Amino acid sequence: MISSATIGPNGSVEPGTTADAFLGGRIEIIQYKTGHRGGSDAVFLAAAVPARAGETVLDAGTGAGTAGLCLLARVPGIDVAGVEIDQSQCALARQNAERNRFSDRFRVIEADVTAPGKVLGTAGLVREGYDQVIANPPFYGAGSVRAAADASRASAHVMPDGELERWVRFLTTMAGPHATLTLIHRAESLCPLLEVLKDRFGGLAIYPLFPRRGVPAARVIVQGRKNSRASARLLPGLVLHEDGGAYTAEAEAVLRNGAALNLDATGV
Repeated sequence: MISSATIGPNGSVEPGTTADAFLGGRIEIIQYKTGHRGGSDAVFLAAAVPARAGETVLDAGTGAGTAGLCLLARVPGIDVAGVEIDQSQCALARQNAERNRFSDRFRVIEADVTAPGKVLGTAGLVREGYDQVIANPPFYGAGSVRAAADASRASAHVMPDGELERWVRFLTTMAGPHATLTLIHRAESLCPLLEVLKDRFGGLAIYPLFPRRGVPAARVIVQGRKNSRASARLLPGLVLHEDGGAYTAEAEAVLRNGAALNLDATGV
């Protein structure tokens, strides 16, 4: 799914970074060797977004832009705004947008999604202005894991108490009246995630990602419609690996060929 390479002088990357290929080479992402790095979670998140030509997408916590750029590669005619708190990651995201020839359709906005009073005044963000809102928020609660020594990696993976609700509150504020939300998170966090989504997004589709057949899901993709009153649905999900470790054909179709995941969050 991802391959790293050293780029020559004309397309050189700064020291301490790698050039990683996604979607079978359709997208190339410059990332830091240490700190937060986009991977398969970002690709599966992008694959699940039911965006259509002419729509606007908000990617909260965009990092180096992996999810947003994979989505742009799959869906023509959309515009993506990536919001990121880390200045260095913002710089990489802008570089990656240009590198992949999406700089006219991918805007990077430096802002803290957990500070609503400040972020709503950020230039370029439009309240209730997006047809799709997506996020791959920090996975772990404070104190549940040992924080990484790298500050950017730590902030991307661990969130203080109450921060998940602040992420969802930001996404709710940015989402249009009938916008679709798509999130990827740890399966263990499904209950608190559903709790903070309650009364904000309905018609929730829960799509598990299983490491192998017969084992519990490690990740869940959750998708819903703002202001919907439809019931939640638990979907069959996707098995990622065969017993020998290779990706399943279905996972390979997403990771290498850019296939979409249909969660069908159309309930009203």
